[in-house]
Amino acid sequence: MKPLDPRLVRRSRAARGFLVAGGALAVVQAAAIIAVAWSIATLVVGLIEGVPMTEAWPALAVLVAAACVRALASWAWELVGSTGAQRVKRELRAELLAALERRPGGVAGFSSARIATLLGPGLDALDDYFGRYLPQLVLTVVATPACIAAAWIADPLSGLVLVIVLPLIPVFMALIGMATEAVQRRQWESLSALSRGFLEVVGGLSTLILFGRAERQARRIREVTDGYRRHTMKVLRITFLSGFTLEFAASLSVALVAVSIGLRLVSGDMSLAPGLLVLVLAPEVFLPLRNVGAAFHASAAGVTAADDAFALLDAAGEASEEPAPAAGSIANGDAPAHGPRTGLLVSGLSVSRGGRPVIERLDAAVAPGALVAVTGPSGSGKSTFFAALLGFAALGAGQLTWDGRPLDGRGRELIAWAGQSPMLLAGTVAENVRLGDEAADPALLERALAVAGVDVPAGLVLGAGGSGLSGGQAQRVAIARAVHRLLARRLPLLLLDEPTSAQDEGREAALVERLRALCDGGAAVLVATHRPALVDAADDCIEPAVTRV
Repeated sequence: MKPLDPRLVRRSRAARGFLVAGGALAVVQAAAIIAVAWSIATLVVGLIEGVPMTEAWPALAVLVAAACVRALASWAWELVGSTGAQRVKRELRAELLAALERRPGGVAGFSSARIATLLGPGLDALDDYFGRYLPQLVLTVVATPACIAAAWIADPLSGLVLVIVLPLIPVFMALIGMATEAVQRRQWESLSALSRGFLEVVGGLSTLILFGRAERQARRIREVTDGYRRHTMKVLRITFLSGFTLEFAASLSVALVAVSIGLRLVSGDMSLAPGLLVLVLAPEVFLPLRNVGAAFHASAAGVTAADDAFALLDAAGEASEEPAPAAGSIANGDAPAHGPRTGLLVSGLSVSRGGRPVIERLDAAVAPGALVAVTGPSGSGKSTFFAALLGFAALGAGQLTWDGRPLDGRGRELIAWAGQSPMLLAGTVAENVRLGDEAADPALLERALAVAGVDVPAGLVLGAGGSGLSGGQAQRVAIARAVHRLLARRLPLLLLDEPTSAQDEGREAALVERLRALCDGGAAVLVATHRPALVDAADDCIEPAVTRV
């Protein structure tokens, strides 16, 4: 683990603020430590030499004041550490979510389970990094040199001994850190695998139970959990070993200084006051380093997660640097000031997915008010075509425009859409339909439900994932949500991916009739479908996999 990850400082304003505040607190605490050591040495020497208390009160006052200042500084460290951790986590999560929003098609190498683990318990582990590790690291950088300087001024020989033995502890920390980093990485990978396996099992639990395979998956989860337990115990073993090593090295170093001072005091080569000052300061020289070692392992999980976060940001970086839409582009929601409405124009569109060309040189036009079917066999590029319109898939070549203005990869600001999976949330049917447009006219809810043919009460409460509805009912609620968005935001384009795959012929015919009514209002409707009835009812057809010149 790096002592201080520069990417955290570079990317996070909160991290930079933490270091500035921490540096100031470290200076205060270092001054308090030296003041406490001086006052203790002065008071002890005064008592031995019989100095009256009336003359010793300044040292006593300094001792009380310095102790109070040190306690307040420690309390401020706790406050700054917890506040800094919360702010850094908030900034990192916002940056990760923004990167994921720019890459809705996913980021290579990062599954949904891995991302969920990173955004949740992964970044939460940064609490120990900012609350325990960084404060001690900053204190080491500031207080340790200050204490050594004070000891050197009081007794140069003791200061030299401290300078010689001090590097032993960082060397031990570096060696242990290299071993810890590898073990911690394996532990993090085990946690990610556990999260991924658990989500997969929960998602397919009903199917597993139906085919009697639930017990096999339960065994798999137990095996992954046991692997995570083993890796966690390895981390703990290294933690205990490193703690013992650091304590032993620090104690041995302090003992060397103490023995040297004791021998010179006995021989009369030094006075009592500087000897006591150095003896009080010596443990303080090593204390921050020992605390850094102790906090190192507690913070390792957070730093490993931060490394994963930066890897995700780097992987999403190239595609996230989309050019800003041109002034007056359709992405800004501006209609052309003059000229006829041309609707959607697709010119020479080529799209590849996973390195394989899916759509090549596609030309098509969709006029406002038209119902257009996107057809072709499975895998022919229907969903990829929709993904390109929504900005979920990068264009290899060609252009997409609406009313003559380029979509610029941000077409979803103009589009209402429903995918093949309903993706419903826990809550009422009405809450699912009005999602994102809760303040819209209530009449639009009734109209959207009617267009989609939803036959369940709007107040019906659904479970997680929309449980409580049949497949066809869930599909109709998803269609109603897309229609509600279209009406509430007055969007010009509606995309429906296989909207009747779970509907009977009667409901399909009714949906076509209601979509026709939307088209009569000026909206363009694109429907990806295999169903002949929808294709026959459409004004035109687009076949993405067909090469057109």
